Amino acid sequence: MTTLDAVDRALIHALHLDGRAPFTKIGDVLGVSTQTVTRRYRRLRAEASLRVVGLPDPQRAGQAEWMVRLTAAPHTAQDLARSLARRADTAWIKLMSGGTEICVNVQMPAASDHALLLRDIPRTASITAVSAHQLLHRYLGGPTAWLGRANALDAAQIAALTPVHDGPGKPLTGDDAALLAELQRDGRTALADLAAATGWSAATVARRLADLQAGGTVFFDLEIDPEALGVTTQALLWMAVAPAQLDGVARTLATHEELALVAATTGPANLVALALCPDAAALHHYLTHRLGALEAIRTLETAPVLRTVKAAASR
Repeated sequence: MTTLDAVDRALIHALHLDGRAPFTKIGDVLGVSTQTVTRRYRRLRAEASLRVVGLPDPQRAGQAEWMVRLTAAPHTAQDLARSLARRADTAWIKLMSGGTEICVNVQMPAASDHALLLRDIPRTASITAVSAHQLLHRYLGGPTAWLGRANALDAAQIAALTPVHDGPGKPLTGDDAALLAELQRDGRTALADLAAATGWSAATVARRLADLQAGGTVFFDLEIDPEALGVTTQALLWMAVAPAQLDGVARTLATHEELALVAATTGPANLVALALCPDAAALHHYLTHRLGALEAIRTLETAPVLRTVKAAASR
């Protein structure tokens, strides 16, 4: 397991705030050299799977977002998960609960034909059960990412590294496809390389990125092996909450450092969360003490995550 020191954690927090911040700026704010930042970044990429990815915000990009739970035969579940990971419309995939359940986050245009949900999945013979839940509202996750990786910098450093985006922003168009594809592979791709991929000038790429970020249509997320940050236990939490209390409970959960996702969803469980904990005992403590204190949560299903097959974007 990669051991992180104070500089590593500060660099991770800095990239959490601004995934495209120049290493010179990060070094100045952290009080270390540009060479140190560069060297640490390369080591974290190699040893902790650190990666910056540029992603569209589904709620601002006109996309519908679903959580699909699949149950498959034990000998086929992993192959099915890997097959789903190759699809462009799957954002992340987790193997759950003894290796027979797969949870897939699906993002598609709101006006699409929903081919994955209506045609492709039902045709897969190895699937024994399917349930699909549309995410109605994200309270945590996506642009507002897991707080557990954002705890190394002080207020002045956070202010210095937090980008300010001026202007009303612009929506995505079909012309942005090549730009998004490059940013999903590596959110830190240089402007010159983005220009070569899109056929635009570097100045045009810079303006387009600024427009998309200003409106929140595109954001930069940070992927890293959770174990490097002390997380060995993950679980999806499916909760049923009285509708009148759903918003208040969700806003409370969005402040919990144990959670990386909180979203209102359709289905018998109307609230879903992803918990990241140091170990099983910490998860138990979180469930019984912090969640247990919220009387509005009427039912709770805990589904342990065995493996993340696909993260925020295809590698």
